[in-house]
Amino acid sequence: MEETNRQRKIAGVLQKDLVDVLQKAAQDGMKGILISVSKVHVTSDLGVAKVYLSVFPSINRDEIIKGVVSNTVLIRHEMAQRTKNQLRRMPELLFYGDDTLDYIEEIDKSLKGEDENPIKNPEMLPRRKKR
Repeated sequence: MEETNRQRKIAGVLQKDLVDVLQKAAQDGMKGILISVSKVHVTSDLGVAKVYLSVFPSINRDEIIKGVVSNTVLIRHEMAQRTKNQLRRMPELLFYGDDTLDYIEEIDKSLKGEDENPIKNPEMLPRRKKR
């Protein structure tokens, strides 16, 4: 089902404000780590917002996502304060890690020839199950 205009607007507002909240928190406690909000999906009832976070360097992604999830209540409260004039009710926030940058990096390595060639070594490919 396609997103409505209202869902897109709310997702944009949440994304903009979440970037401010998370980067402020990252400046206070974590030096050298960049957190960006790559995508926000809001459900049709506007009750749940799925937030996809991209973390650089990606080694720290799981640790950062766990920290953000454990502080969801505080983040949601801060977001409610920021958006109180724009939203009646703050949606529940669900945070996920975005691994798009890792995927792009793997494709880039393969195109440059830095990875092992699967044509020369078919053992590196995952086995397909027979039906």
